[in-house]
Amino acid sequence: MDTRLAEPTQNDDTPKVESRNAPNRRWLIGLIAIIVLIVGAYFLRAYSGHAQLSEQNRRRAGTEAQSVPVVTAKVKTGNMDVYLSGLGTVTALNTVSVKTRVDGQLDKVLFQEGQLVTAGQLLAQIDPRPFEAQLAQAEGQLARDQALLTNAQIDLERYRVLFAQDSVPKQQLDTQESLVRQFQGTIKADQSQVDSAKLQLIYCRITAPITGRVGLRLVDAGNMVHASDAHGLVIITQLQPITVLFTMPEDNLPVVLAKVKAKQQLSVTAFDREQKKLLATGSLQSIDNQIDPTTGTVKLKGVFANTDGALFPNQFVNARILVDTLRNVTLVPNAAIQRSPQSTFVYTVNPDNTVAAKNVEVKVTQGDQTAIARGLDPGETVVIDGIDKLQPGMKVVARTEQAQPQG
Repeated sequence: MDTRLAEPTQNDDTPKVESRNAPNRRWLIGLIAIIVLIVGAYFLRAYSGHAQLSEQNRRRAGTEAQSVPVVTAKVKTGNMDVYLSGLGTVTALNTVSVKTRVDGQLDKVLFQEGQLVTAGQLLAQIDPRPFEAQLAQAEGQLARDQALLTNAQIDLERYRVLFAQDSVPKQQLDTQESLVRQFQGTIKADQSQVDSAKLQLIYCRITAPITGRVGLRLVDAGNMVHASDAHGLVIITQLQPITVLFTMPEDNLPVVLAKVKAKQQLSVTAFDREQKKLLATGSLQSIDNQIDPTTGTVKLKGVFANTDGALFPNQFVNARILVDTLRNVTLVPNAAIQRSPQSTFVYTVNPDNTVAAKNVEVKVTQGDQTAIARGLDPGETVVIDGIDKLQPGMKVVARTEQAQPQG
């Protein structure tokens, strides 16, 4: 009996415990569900933002892939010097081959090869002793004949007194007068011999006839030199001032002649072979009197002070003569000018980074700049590099010329 009564008691307590724990389990399940929803929403939002950013990058990359990179420059206003160019050769204003004027042994050489000398400077000396002996002999002959002349003049005065006293005949007086004149002629001849000997002695000292640079020595000291030698002792070339002889097409001659007739001093500049380095600046000296029919060119000569010695005889140069200056003209780089069978044009960059082709009229081209007569306004942007890939209306990515890496 006791056992059967206890069993129902235990069966009644079990449902009560289960009913007490059920709300706790439901609350835990709800919390877990909320956390899962929050984490899912976070990952969903992150994935959506990443996809949107990737799409924007793809669109941007596609846009940039369609744009053409170019180099641009601004259209400017300024002055342009107009030059006429020609090939030229530096020519010395004076070149002298120094030779001896007397025969003898070269005693001394008093210059260094390549030395700058001035006019009158002693360059060499020939042994003077033979000429000193000739001078002494001529002076002795002159003294002897002067004594004879003096004696004849005394006798003449004596004969004149005696003739006045009718003591000597007229013939003897005339003979004495003739003898005096004969001695006077001899004195003149002797004096010329003395002067000639002195001149030969002066010629033993060889001096520079001009100011310039001496070349290589052609004769060494100790050699016999003669006035008839084909080669001299040294060659002197004048370097200051110096000239440049250059040619110019005959079509450009009227412009230069008009300036010369108007008494305008035309400036001439000399550049090196690559036309990059300015060597000297001078002025136009003269124009040749005829045109070369074989080449159709005319020769011009410019003179340069050459104080720094930048110009050297027989040096090849590019000469440019300034004939005009254009003021307040529209200037663009030469690289911007494009030519087609129909017109001359440039590519300009619009504010929306698209390009447009504009027809222009070229006034003159000088160096790396071109003057535009019409078709462009100052401040516009033109393309100077990357033009071969362009079409009107295309998008470009532009950078200025200064942004290019220096070569």
